[in-house]
Amino acid sequence: MFARAIGFAPSGTYWRMLRRIASTHLFAPRRIAAHESGRQYDCDVMLQGIKSEMACTGSVKLRYHLQGAALNNIMGSVFGKRYDLSKENADAEVLKQMVREGFDLLGAFNWSDHLPWLAKFFDPSRVQKRCGDLVPRVRKLVAKIIDEHRLARDGNEMQLCDKADFVDVLLSLEGDEQLSEDDMVAVLWEMIFRGTDTTALLTEWVMAELILHPTVQSKLRTEIDSIVGSTGTVSDADVARMPYLQAVVKETLRMHPPGPLLSWARLSTDDVQLSNGMVVPAGTTAMVNMWAITHDSSIWPNSDKFDPTRFIVPGGVDVDIRGGDLRLAPFGAGRRVCPGKKPWHSHRRSLGRNACASF
Repeated sequence: MFARAIGFAPSGTYWRMLRRIASTHLFAPRRIAAHESGRQYDCDVMLQGIKSEMACTGSVKLRYHLQGAALNNIMGSVFGKRYDLSKENADAEVLKQMVREGFDLLGAFNWSDHLPWLAKFFDPSRVQKRCGDLVPRVRKLVAKIIDEHRLARDGNEMQLCDKADFVDVLLSLEGDEQLSEDDMVAVLWEMIFRGTDTTALLTEWVMAELILHPTVQSKLRTEIDSIVGSTGTVSDADVARMPYLQAVVKETLRMHPPGPLLSWARLSTDDVQLSNGMVVPAGTTAMVNMWAITHDSSIWPNSDKFDPTRFIVPGGVDVDIRGGDLRLAPFGAGRRVCPGKKPWHSHRRSLGRNACASF
């Protein structure tokens, strides 16, 4: 199933069509901008939850709140629904568990990746079994939501607007762009899977680094106060006037890239001989170790030191993190660059800037 998603599909006609759908319909700038109010709402709910927990217990499990906000934002954009996280929600917990299971499986060592024939006889790490258990659950969850959207559309002429969720967008496609239900399940689940934990994880690292570096925290607090005041809400437009906030995020991405290895969908098309004499045969899966690049002292002086000023221009390094500079390419680069980098970046900025502004 996952081989039909944008990030996993092999290069070819189908993959190019998915990229076109993503750039034209799903991740168009106007659609991302139209969902800003939803992102802000999720942040407001998250901040209120953090304050309530702090008042009741004197401490906060930040990851829980960040994951909840990230999940609701993705659910709102993709499926048009949000969970009430002010109380225990069984559906939300099930979905979080499925996302965590997916990430565990993605990083698990699997003998059959290296010895494919072994999968027919032996599954020592239980990866095949766990995948076999997860896929039907994913299919059932997403297919149910697609059916609900179809039912709402039956007999009704729906005029899509920029705030439409991704399910309605995919159901509205016609002709060569129309996807089968299995393909829609794969594409939609990938949005949930990729957009939840990575966003929460990076924001958690931002907050952790600010706690460990009070001087950085103070400088960021001063910048935020100078733009929006001590009680203001930071909007997307405000971020453009906050170079230090942008530098803090870039430095966090450098120190803690959410995807240290990029990308499992790249294959060498021909035999390639490297400068050290090693030959990479055609058809070999190639993965870029972004963590090693961002911690290479020949590329980043004092690479083990958290120092946002390295990105402050003039004097610092002007790096385009969207794939234009391989010194820091957390979303990948080239044709297989992550198509969801723009909405992910918008939501990550929304969580990070408001968390920093409020605490």
